[in-house]
Amino acid sequence: MNTQLIHKYNVPGPRYTSYPTVPYWDQTPPSESEWQQQIQQTYETSGHQGISLYVHLPYCESLCTYCGCTTRITVNHQVEKPYIDAVLQEWKMYRQLLTESPLIRELHLGGGTPTFFSPASLKRLIKGLIRLGKIDEKTTMSLEAHPNSTTKDHLQTLYELGFRRLSLGIQDFDPDVQQIINRKQTYEQIDSVVQLARQIGFTSINFDLIYGLPKQTLATVQDTIDKTIQLQPDRIAFYSYAHVPWMKPAQRSLEPFLPDSETKQQLYEQGKIMLQQAGYHEIGMDHFAHASDPLFQASQQKKMHRNFMGYTLQATKMLIGLGVSAISDTWTAFGQNAKSVEAYRERIEAGKWAIHRGHILTPEDLRLREHILNVMCHMHTEWDCRMPENEELQRALSRLVPMAEDGLVNLTEQSIDVPETGKPFLRNICMALDARLWRSKPQTNLFSSTV
Repeated sequence: MNTQLIHKYNVPGPRYTSYPTVPYWDQTPPSESEWQQQIQQTYETSGHQGISLYVHLPYCESLCTYCGCTTRITVNHQVEKPYIDAVLQEWKMYRQLLTESPLIRELHLGGGTPTFFSPASLKRLIKGLIRLGKIDEKTTMSLEAHPNSTTKDHLQTLYELGFRRLSLGIQDFDPDVQQIINRKQTYEQIDSVVQLARQIGFTSINFDLIYGLPKQTLATVQDTIDKTIQLQPDRIAFYSYAHVPWMKPAQRSLEPFLPDSETKQQLYEQGKIMLQQAGYHEIGMDHFAHASDPLFQASQQKKMHRNFMGYTLQATKMLIGLGVSAISDTWTAFGQNAKSVEAYRERIEAGKWAIHRGHILTPEDLRLREHILNVMCHMHTEWDCRMPENEELQRALSRLVPMAEDGLVNLTEQSIDVPETGKPFLRNICMALDARLWRSKPQTNLFSSTV
């Protein structure tokens, strides 16, 4: 890749799992009554399509120094019961707002480390969620897991509950990289979990890999991709390391060992070439899948969706997030729960909503959200340039002219197309559509670098 383009476009920018992005939400979150109204209105108009359900399980037994997620480090497993009690109580509060038992189209356990919780605790959690909802044969049930803490009992229990998709946090196979990021796991441990999951009946296995980690080189990334290909996961998320030490102080210790932006991009290009040669297709920002995978097929049919859980098959209008720091999305509003376990539990146990920040979308927000989603999922969006409400999109076109001159985007007076050369700069392209970002450029560190 052209080194000049890397330097030109390597600027801080959002990952666009939402629009507006979290730092640009309103300063005053919706009141409890406003939030309840948003939930009820969306369910009344689109509840027949079903809902997505995300549960954040924050506990980990050790800290991975690269991690930017909301976590709580402990080896005390007595925290499991009171936390699950709070999550089920929060779900009951949401359920009381809905006129009927909702069809759960998508259920995902994230963290943290969901497999920190015992199989019995997870069974109680899932049965409690399903008791107040409905699932069918099309429901997608998935979890994130740490290979070191995932047992046969975990996998068997979750399979019997309906889980078929497993996402393993691999990050890197190199021992030196694992040592510095405190994520130690052997190839044999990972292979054992993969084979066990397949024997039990899991039909989709995803690997999370990260490029740009400390001490990574072209040789170590090549070895990681080689080992990944040997294990043949169905999907691969090949993420750019997000360096945000102002949010996660543990990352400061990594700074002397991080690759520069040019090297980091070379790591990505090397990995991408190897994955494509092995039969994986790039389906969106940082994501690859086999041609037989339903997510690849959805991307080809322009049916892929993106939300706070990443790329997904289920284009539901409502995503309910349960647990500490979880984000809910009614399509017309966002709400994020309190970011400490204590604050979250205190509010839920008192019968109050745990939302501590949020945003009700304006008509402009809703229009731009659709176009950013189209670009992120389909590499294309278009509009009627004669309509006055699309004036902001015309301004976005003018911001994209330099990228068009660099061959990274194709423009007409009412459309945007992203060619293959533009995919590494997808975040930069979406930034041109981000009216809130342009009206109030950040004066402090908010986002990781785009390249």
